[in-house]
Amino acid sequence: MNYFLALVSALSFIGGAAAPDSPEIGKSAPAFTLTDVHGKAHALEAFRGRYVVLEWLNFDCPYVQKHYGSGSMQRLQKEYTDKGVAWFSVVTGKGDAAALAGRNEPAGGAQTAVLLDPDGTVGRSYGARTTPHIFIIDPEGKLIYMGGIDDKPTTRKEDLEGAKNYVAAALDESMAGTAVTTSTASPYGCGVKYP
Repeated sequence: MNYFLALVSALSFIGGAAAPDSPEIGKSAPAFTLTDVHGKAHALEAFRGRYVVLEWLNFDCPYVQKHYGSGSMQRLQKEYTDKGVAWFSVVTGKGDAAALAGRNEPAGGAQTAVLLDPDGTVGRSYGARTTPHIFIIDPEGKLIYMGGIDDKPTTRKEDLEGAKNYVAAALDESMAGTAVTTSTASPYGCGVKYP
């Protein structure tokens, strides 16, 4: 079953939904302003001086459900937002704001906000391909990580034990003033649903 889901995921973005010229590690992250599920606008520029995490989200994706159903994503969000990181979950394509808020809040989402990218402009500018697909931006506005959340591309919650979490490692290394060891990793999950 996991092989089948991985194959469907891979085929879902072969069609070229992501932008051909994705951002580069060490370069400025693409600017954006998006509205959250409560109607508040968030501009990336307003978070200069802080780390920013962008996490592409689709609650119906079994790969996302692995992380949210186990509570691992919410723990990660809380750990780093408590350290001053701005963490945004981005929903590209059709997404009803009230319905998304109604799913995120009971799930215990601890991100800064859930942002709506209805026309896919921001997703394409980042080359977001899967849910989850993670991007980390440093306080200077430069991209320091992009890729999968960890090294276990499965839907099984038990595979979280012993997984190398690339997001936590990148944030910890950068916050400690050292170079990020793994700055890119293959994203895995369900294909982003571009309109």
